[in-house]
Amino acid sequence: MPGMILNFGAAVVVVLIASACSQANSTPAAAEKSGGAPAPSPTAVAAGTSDATVAAADKGRIMGEDSARTWVIVASDFQCPFCKQWHDDTYRTLLTEYVRTGKVKVAYINYPLGQHHNALVTAEAAMCAGVQKKFWEYHDGLFATQQQWAQQAAPRPLLDSLAGSVGVDVAQWKRCMDSGAMKPLIKADRDRAASAGVQSTPSFIIGDQVLLGAQPIDALRPVLDAVIAKDKSRPR
Repeated sequence: MPGMILNFGAAVVVVLIASACSQANSTPAAAEKSGGAPAPSPTAVAAGTSDATVAAADKGRIMGEDSARTWVIVASDFQCPFCKQWHDDTYRTLLTEYVRTGKVKVAYINYPLGQHHNALVTAEAAMCAGVQKKFWEYHDGLFATQQQWAQQAAPRPLLDSLAGSVGVDVAQWKRCMDSGAMKPLIKADRDRAASAGVQSTPSFIIGDQVLLGAQPIDALRPVLDAVIAKDKSRPR
């Protein structure tokens, strides 16, 4: 099991459901489910993890101030149209109101669905960009270009071009992609998200709650505000 910045598991409650991409009788692209994991909490990268590339990618998909005590875990599939919808409609408001104000940290968890044939390769592409601290730029680029690559049989040329446009060292990024180094981390993401109660994308783990589907900011605010207040009341 590769190192993970965040561990999260089955101690969650599904509270809201909105429009989402589901598995639709298809096995998620990252493979079968494994055992459970602890409840949501930030941890150090697992002891014994020697792969600096994987550790950098794991860290690179987290955004927010170190002082923020509340985590928002986003389980998503880059090819899911509802994930794009949430990104386009709500993501930037979440950043403005909660991340840039130091209230929460956001972590992106990969949940590629089997019916989306380019979901796994785009997850790898974003994680490889994260090795160079460009995960979120690549994440934004993938959603912006989703209609261009989603139905392509061979999307790699477009993904290569996107890597250059977000400012990574493209040769290094290509080595990461060609190595397959991100596949175990993506599988671990999928397994842990499933054990936490994620069934579709996008989904959000906030405190001990799972919110399924493309939640608007008006649905997220009361959950976030309650969890932030609870986290602030806990002793450090």
